[in-house]
Amino acid sequence: MTGGIWFFEQFAGEKSHTMQYTSTRKNVAVSSAQAITQGISKEGGLFVPKEIPLLSQDEIAGLTDKSYIDRAAFVLNKYLTDFTAEDVLECVSGAYSNLKFEDDIPAPISKLSDSMHILELWHGPTCAFKDMALQLLPYLLTKSAAILKKDNTIVILVATSVDTGKPALEGFRNVKNTKILVFFSSDGVSLMQKLQMVTQEGDNVAVCAIEGNFDDAQTGVKRIFTNEEIQNTLSSHNMEFSSANSINWGRLVPQIVYYISAYCDLVKEGSIKQGDPINAVVPTGNFGNILAAYYAKKMGIPIQKLICASNKNNILTDFIKTGVYDRNRDFFCTTSPSMDILISSNLERLLYHLTDDNADTTADWMNALEKTGKYEIDGATKQKISDSFFAAYCDDETTAATIKSIFSDYSYLCDTHTAVAIHAYEAYRKETGDETVSLIVSTASPYKFAGSVLAAVDETLANGTEIEMAEKLEELTGVKIPLPLKNLDQKQIRFKEVCQKENMKDIVFDLLIK
Repeated sequence: MTGGIWFFEQFAGEKSHTMQYTSTRKNVAVSSAQAITQGISKEGGLFVPKEIPLLSQDEIAGLTDKSYIDRAAFVLNKYLTDFTAEDVLECVSGAYSNLKFEDDIPAPISKLSDSMHILELWHGPTCAFKDMALQLLPYLLTKSAAILKKDNTIVILVATSVDTGKPALEGFRNVKNTKILVFFSSDGVSLMQKLQMVTQEGDNVAVCAIEGNFDDAQTGVKRIFTNEEIQNTLSSHNMEFSSANSINWGRLVPQIVYYISAYCDLVKEGSIKQGDPINAVVPTGNFGNILAAYYAKKMGIPIQKLICASNKNNILTDFIKTGVYDRNRDFFCTTSPSMDILISSNLERLLYHLTDDNADTTADWMNALEKTGKYEIDGATKQKISDSFFAAYCDDETTAATIKSIFSDYSYLCDTHTAVAIHAYEAYRKETGDETVSLIVSTASPYKFAGSVLAAVDETLANGTEIEMAEKLEELTGVKIPLPLKNLDQKQIRFKEVCQKENMKDIVFDLLIK
């Protein structure tokens, strides 16, 4: 195991502190193993740490010359205090090995200019940033079950705007004592993403499309989680639910690591000095990825501004600017479909922290959202958001123009979601004049959305199947198609089910209890 001796020197002996977790909607106390296996609190709230561990500048500096595995083990050990140090290192070593990530570097940085650095989080087995968490989650979940002495089959239930689905399926494929069922939206899905899921191999996996959007899938999954009838039926078959969505703390906590690691890399390469501030620019729909950056900031990484990038479904932009969250609006299927979301679940966690851990206030807002589709936060909370966050959005035309200009100016090919982030960064810099070194999060390979990217670079070539357009894009740009995406159209389609959103419960029984 890489760096094992150094890591064990840091955490020799008994852990001096126990981290507990509570719910955003009710004061409870559970361990990290309980939070990870349960996925969501019984009343519908999300698990959050009762305190956020702090890293000193000396500790951050000490991580600079360490590997990603070392850094991940160090950070996670602060949160997973009911795991042994050996458990933590075993989990991260299994997740981030060079067998799963290109060149043994899970999260490389590409420098476009002195102030603009691209954090590439898509060099894993499914070419999407969610590999960074979903290669680790199965290890965390099985370790958690062992800690709690559970022998039930754990059922992973996922609602996806597509990019969660494939990484979750791949991460849990043939993991003992688990089953995984993924619901994905039939609206706004690229052929490449769909093929990745419906051709998924594994004896414990199942996939079903729903007629609706991501919010429909996510709402349906949340209702299934809190349905006593379903839970009792599963229990009678020695099964219990957990989640691989970012509502599960075990999905979110690994994402904190790559912001801390990226800061160390910027110091190591000389782009900044230890202690210098940076900005983090994150394309987001469900708010999990940018929330992880917020946790890194609270832990001590000097992130000056969190720049929230949205597509035409700009509900987060409006919220950050006005303090009003209103999902009663048109839903758009865009060229950045992983951000086509009107219910940003992880925002609930941020609101809980910003209201000084007030579960009652958070629950009131979430209840209002469920009943009326809208809530408005108080002035003090709005000010706290304004202090840390900046928000901007763009439509598909601007996304395409950004892809083209970035390729023309820097010979760098980015996907549609990364382009949204780059545009938000440019809007921020234009409005503020801030030239602070900024880390722009790149969430997917451009080949996940080959048709849209090709059309942006050269519209005259954008015809044929998604696979054919990927090949044209490779020939045009010289950027190689990642191996996991080659020849997808030749794989056997295993899952053809499509259901109405009202029938998701029946699908759970049909596919899991046969």
